[in-house]
Amino acid sequence: MRRTRTSSLSLAALLALFLAAAAHAQGRASQCNDAMSAPVSYVQLPGHPFSTVSSPDGCWLFVSLTSSNPKSANAVAVLSRGRGQIAMKGMFPVAGKLLVVADGDYVVFMDTARMIAGRADPILGYVKDADFAGSVYVNTTADDKFLFVSDENVETVTVINLQRARAEGFKQTAIVGKIPTGGAPIALTFSPDGRWLYTTSQIAPESFGWPVECKPEGQDPATAKPRYPQGAIIVVDVAKAETDPAHSAAARVPAGCSPVRLAISPDGGRVYVTARNSNSLLAFDTGKFQADAAHALVGTVPVGSSPVGVAVVSGGRQVVVTNSNRFARDQTARQTLTVIDAARVGEGRAAIAGSVPAGIFPREFGQSPDGQTLFVANYNSNELEVIDLKRLPVERIPAAAVH
Repeated sequence: MRRTRTSSLSLAALLALFLAAAAHAQGRASQCNDAMSAPVSYVQLPGHPFSTVSSPDGCWLFVSLTSSNPKSANAVAVLSRGRGQIAMKGMFPVAGKLLVVADGDYVVFMDTARMIAGRADPILGYVKDADFAGSVYVNTTADDKFLFVSDENVETVTVINLQRARAEGFKQTAIVGKIPTGGAPIALTFSPDGRWLYTTSQIAPESFGWPVECKPEGQDPATAKPRYPQGAIIVVDVAKAETDPAHSAAARVPAGCSPVRLAISPDGGRVYVTARNSNSLLAFDTGKFQADAAHALVGTVPVGSSPVGVAVVSGGRQVVVTNSNRFARDQTARQTLTVIDAARVGEGRAAIAGSVPAGIFPREFGQSPDGQTLFVANYNSNELEVIDLKRLPVERIPAAAVH
């Protein structure tokens, strides 16, 4: 294996939004999006959370869970949200038909209306992506016509025609093709106009000809020797990917050691990437991706250990990063989120505004539809962390503590 992975299954971003037409709660959306009493709150969950997706009105949360108990199944938890409270309403096991799982073969489609109603089987169908594909992340085009799936183990992004999938009962014929990426693609982020898709590859393929400069993760950095090239941002032409995925990559940009997640500014001018093996957040000018990729990097901000999740908040003024600490020997310590001033990313360490407490292995972000609440999946402490961005409790980080 070219990378280290946790042994547990990792459910990826839910497809709930694409089926959420009937997922509206009773009552007003304004009450659903009310802030909780504390700026930072924790909701205990019966498993390891990976992704959190909100219904369009903010009244329901869908959280993918992997088992924290040999007797429990991987599942999707349905939580209601309203009047400053969040409560779990049901669990829907995914059993052998797994919802975009880190080492699974399937892309599963679930009906959120059935889940909210408490019906036993919300699975509408599933498509087998590839044998041992390692499907880990999904995203859909704004018109809801095409689905993109990151396949970590086979170094591709699969393109699925959603219209065909629905019409034909979710059969293999809905797969349009695959976009070659390099090792362990994960992020799938669209530009605001939907023209471009940005994905990350943790290790660039040898065909790129990039120099070897990254050490293996989890090994002693003082003694380990570089074995891999940097990872990459792959810029995909979405229109071309819908008909000819194999030839849709428009640019590739070096993005540090093990880039894993990517978020974009509201205007589309900047993308932010967590380089997990560089312990850094990297900021890029998207306008230079194709014309001047060598100079697209505009800033590198050192953060905590093994950053994973990244979110752009407060109208693009701040960037928040999860410091996962996932390769440390001590996997029981609670971690932090680093808050960064987006206007100062070119200043490196000086861009850090401070930190926010987190649970054990904070992994993935979700946001409420109104942009006022941030959800953090604290994977190893089985918590959904809820942060009120209007009252973001940022604590200054001593300069010596940032590396």
